[in-house]
Amino acid sequence: MNILRLIAFGYFLALLGAASLNYIPGLTDEAGLAFGIFALDLFDDALHVASALWALVAGLMGRRASRLFLVIFGALYLGDGVFGFFTGYGYLDFGIFTNAAAGLSFTLLRVLANLPHLALGGFALWAGLRLDRA
Repeated sequence: MNILRLIAFGYFLALLGAASLNYIPGLTDEAGLAFGIFALDLFDDALHVASALWALVAGLMGRRASRLFLVIFGALYLGDGVFGFFTGYGYLDFGIFTNAAAGLSFTLLRVLANLPHLALGGFALWAGLRLDRA
């Protein structure tokens, strides 16, 4: 099996895990924050599930579909994480459209809140552009 397909399948599992965070007892605090850092709502869960299904379909379809998924998904999620530093909200969940900007911040909580999208997006984009360039 091709490395890009394996990575796409890995993203399927990781994104399903992200969608399940609100439903695993003990992972959210009394304020509804996952790990005490960020809040996930039903829209976020739906976005993660849709992304997971996209990753699964791409992995099943083959190398080219997996590469396309990794590049597009990576760019979208990486950009969402970067926006989080500048505004406090991302664009994938429409947060930048529904909330007033909180301003640029590199506090520990802001870094931890945006790190998942930066890491997932950055790795996906790198993998899609640099790995298995057949």
